[in-house]
Amino acid sequence: MPLSMYQASIPVFVRMLGNLSAILHKAEAYAEARKIAPAVLVNARLAPDMLPLSSQIQIASDTAKGCAARLAGVEIPSYPDTESSFAELQERIAKTVVFLESIDAAQLDGSEERPITLSFPKMELKFGGSEYLLGFVLPNFYFHLTTAYAILRHNGLDIGKLDFLGKPPA
Repeated sequence: MPLSMYQASIPVFVRMLGNLSAILHKAEAYAEARKIAPAVLVNARLAPDMLPLSSQIQIASDTAKGCAARLAGVEIPSYPDTESSFAELQERIAKTVVFLESIDAAQLDGSEERPITLSFPKMELKFGGSEYLLGFVLPNFYFHLTTAYAILRHNGLDIGKLDFLGKPPA
């Protein structure tokens, strides 16, 4: 059986956002144990010109929900980028997962060729559905997850590859 657009997107997003949530729980416990103000980690960056942890999580959320909505042909939920605590970031992840789980396989069937246009201030990108998912969304999603992981690891959180990957799906 060929891999479906649903299988290549929704379960991947949900699993990886769950792994990110677990990492954030560890980060919150780490901050408390080490007497580090949580805002220090939430606002931490890998480099001065990179976005902070909070933004990495917001963008991962936006990438997943935007993809699911565009491929399903439904409205993209809008969340303000105002999260400034671990609890608020966890809430955003949870809201994103609830939205993703509201999308069923039938809504993504046939989206391989669905035209997707992304408009940015200085450019417009056009894709077919499968090219959008596989060549744009998944690399972007993993970039921001990896950057969030790296920010926390760089700040001393004892996490490893298995935290990033999580438990294999059943």
